[in-house]
Amino acid sequence: MKYGDFLIQRDLTFDIKRGDIFVIMGGSGCGKSTLLKHLVGLVTPSQGRVLYDGVSFWDSSREEREVLLRGAGILYQKGALWTSMTLAENVAMPLRQYTDFSEREIDETVSYKLALVGLSGFEEYYPSEISGGMQKRAGLARAMALDPEVLFFDEPSAGLDPISSKLLDDLILELNRGLGATIVVVTHELPSIFAIGTNSVFLDADSRTMIATGAPRELLRSSRDPRIIRFLTRGEREA
Repeated sequence: MKYGDFLIQRDLTFDIKRGDIFVIMGGSGCGKSTLLKHLVGLVTPSQGRVLYDGVSFWDSSREEREVLLRGAGILYQKGALWTSMTLAENVAMPLRQYTDFSEREIDETVSYKLALVGLSGFEEYYPSEISGGMQKRAGLARAMALDPEVLFFDEPSAGLDPISSKLLDDLILELNRGLGATIVVVTHELPSIFAIGTNSVFLDADSRTMIATGAPRELLRSSRDPRIIRFLTRGEREA
């Protein structure tokens, strides 16, 4: 991954398995969000491939990439809701763009998705009228509109108080267990990493490559790398 001549990360090789809650973690500036952008088609890798079920995303045509991405939903760091639209209109937008649902079917789907994230009854509210945590949940409802197999979250707990962050973690676990969704999360929040992560990749800013992959709790238990131990213990334990 490069911006111009500036190398961000190299030699990244990892698998996200179906049903994972996969955490992309590492210190500030290591390229976590940039990696997510490569995975969801926003930035082209300088070298290498991104494979969806064996299909090379960047070697596919634009039309084929669009089909692949319809199987994915993305929750951006700040929700990225359209402020001029109600929550219902935000969630309905991908349904109107990519399905031939009737208005009644769209309304029913929107109400169901908002109910899944605990926002039943908030259909006619605008983003400015609800809290930051509720905006994140509304963004998640929109990300789930097309029933994606994979959900990508970019720093979902950023800007949230501890209680709202815990509620969002609980919701992620519920979506994973109840709907079977594969979830990819960029985060540096340790409580979230240990609460939800079943698999992970650890990016290092200094060496500009990955230095570990595996379940976060297992990495904490078995790793002898001081960089990993410092990160996962907030510097309270050394190798």
